[in-house]
Amino acid sequence: MDLSVLLLIIGVLVLLLALGVHIGFALGLAGITGMLMLIGVRGTIANLSVIPYNSTALYSLAIVPMFVLMGAFFTRTGFTADAFSVAQMWLGRIKGGLAATTVVACAVFGAVTGSSIANAAVFSRIAIPEMTRNGIDKRLAAGSVAAAGTLASLIPPSLLIVIFGIITDQSIRLLLIAGILPGIVSVAVYIAGIMVRVRLKPSLLTNGVDGAAAERSGRPVQVVEMPRYSWRERFAALRRLWGAGFVFGIVLGGIYLGWFTPTQAGAIGAFAAFMLVFLPGRRIGISGIWHSLRETGVTTGSIVTILIGGTFMGRFLGYSGVIKQVNATLLGLELSKYGYLLIFALIVVALGMFLEAFAIMVIVLPVMYPLLVSVGFDPIFIGIITIKLVEIGLITPPVGLNAYVVKSASPIPLTLGETFSGVLPFLILDVSTVLLLIAFPEIILLLPRLASG
Repeated sequence: MDLSVLLLIIGVLVLLLALGVHIGFALGLAGITGMLMLIGVRGTIANLSVIPYNSTALYSLAIVPMFVLMGAFFTRTGFTADAFSVAQMWLGRIKGGLAATTVVACAVFGAVTGSSIANAAVFSRIAIPEMTRNGIDKRLAAGSVAAAGTLASLIPPSLLIVIFGIITDQSIRLLLIAGILPGIVSVAVYIAGIMVRVRLKPSLLTNGVDGAAAERSGRPVQVVEMPRYSWRERFAALRRLWGAGFVFGIVLGGIYLGWFTPTQAGAIGAFAAFMLVFLPGRRIGISGIWHSLRETGVTTGSIVTILIGGTFMGRFLGYSGVIKQVNATLLGLELSKYGYLLIFALIVVALGMFLEAFAIMVIVLPVMYPLLVSVGFDPIFIGIITIKLVEIGLITPPVGLNAYVVKSASPIPLTLGETFSGVLPFLILDVSTVLLLIAFPEIILLLPRLASG
């Protein structure tokens, strides 16, 4: 391993990122520079001629724009807002109900989009004003949106799960199925955490400062009461979610039952979501359709750029010998399998403080995935744990991407400190969920085993 070249390329990558260069281009430029230094011009040109095509001309990659387009149509047709209002009718009366509502609505929205950033941005605009207007402390409001937004990374259909399957050459179908139960567990842990927290600190339900002052002075804390809804009204409201349920059922049901591949399911789901834009009250017009297609193109282009750039960097790391060296060094430590998993977790979460999820996966998985498989972890288990760790990185200071998205998109003024203050309790809940999944791996592996017979 040529350590001097490796350190130089890492420096180049850090410099490019500091200058604001897109992560995909930064990875590509750094990787190409490294290959020029190690294998010369002719070898680098040979890689340049094949990597962009070979890393993107994949049948499985076609699922990415389909999932993105599905989410774009759902957002513009108003089903996202409906998910929040229906969840509010069911959960609004419990303590911290609006925060719990946000978690459930984000889970529903994530189930048809697969984008954490889109989830956080949309519900920052919808949910934070509603929560603060009804007495919830804005730190709890911001934290619940930032954390619940990450659920889209895990609940299928998930873009990150698809990318993991492409990078590691694992069954995308089984990976998507594996995300169902951990996604439900994550939602349950978030809601339980919110309910416990607001019972321990009632001032979180009274617009923060006034409630805290009331607690200190011994005065009773006044909590805003939510409207009451009959069971008949609640069940009737579920009809407004039939579109999300219809598309989700087609996509996940078809994949689980083996009626079609994940790529085919993405295409069918996108077409079903497209048909919804012609329903009365849901029409978005030619302009709305065009903007949905444009948004899909921009998002897909960004993901593909990261994949190509990450492949160049991965190829450089292969030529440098660092992958073999790292694996040999770590195996030489003779740790338990969970010791290696802890190292992997620390690396992913640390990178998650600074990089976006796709970049983390294309950088870390080529090095660490073979090692984790070699010490006895199931590839499907590694996939879901990886997604949960990336979720933690998305809300971990100093550069948790979802926290920045919430701060920027919220109509209610928020400082970065207030946002991260609200996120920290959810970080503890996320770590608890990861430990639960490690202790009981069947939560991840049960449905894939049933689906594969």
